[in-house]
Amino acid sequence: MKIVGVIPAYNEAPTIRDVATRALRFLPNLIVVNDGSTDRTVEELGGLPLTLISNPANLGKGASLARGFAIALAEGADAIVTLDADAQHCPEDIPRLVDAAQAHPGRIVIGARLWDREKVPPLRYFGNRFANFWVAWAAGFPVKDSQSGFRLYPAPLLRSISVNPAARFAFESEILIEAGRAGVRTTAVPIAALYPANARPSHYRNAVDTARIVRMVAWKLITRGLYVPGLVRSLRGA
Repeated sequence: MKIVGVIPAYNEAPTIRDVATRALRFLPNLIVVNDGSTDRTVEELGGLPLTLISNPANLGKGASLARGFAIALAEGADAIVTLDADAQHCPEDIPRLVDAAQAHPGRIVIGARLWDREKVPPLRYFGNRFANFWVAWAAGFPVKDSQSGFRLYPAPLLRSISVNPAARFAFESEILIEAGRAGVRTTAVPIAALYPANARPSHYRNAVDTARIVRMVAWKLITRGLYVPGLVRSLRGA
């Protein structure tokens, strides 16, 4: 199975080289998408055996992931692993996601942080749980950590669904919803909640970005007549 890694990066100079170097141990086919960084993100990647592409400006996480997906699929990927560049994900956990994918073929595998509640900032924890409820309802199955960017996607799924790349942080939530509509569920792998001291502040804005996610999900629900069966299935599974 050919697995390609995709890392979106926006102003990640303090952490990107370490994350990419460690990820390359498990993902020799690695794509980094520079999302209009204004710091030394690109320079920090110099000499590493990876594919680096750059957006013409800061287009958002969704657009960066979509560009990385397109390249990985064109290269014949069977699965794509995504992780964030801010060192909040441990690349050494990649084999655990791969093992889960092999045990549950066809599913999206999510590295879920919510088991590590003591280490997750309270506002982020409750914002994530709130988003989980809405995403799970629209997808029609329970989701453990809908905002985790550490995932393994089966390539056939990404080829078969259409998601708005301009959705920024809502992009990954929309993938879960469209996957649910296609009959594809998720499997969660518990991971540590990491907040390195040298990492930049999160680009995720709890109020604004959570509101965007809820707005996107609400529209999905409205277009399906509120999708009551999905709510029932998501609560039963939870």
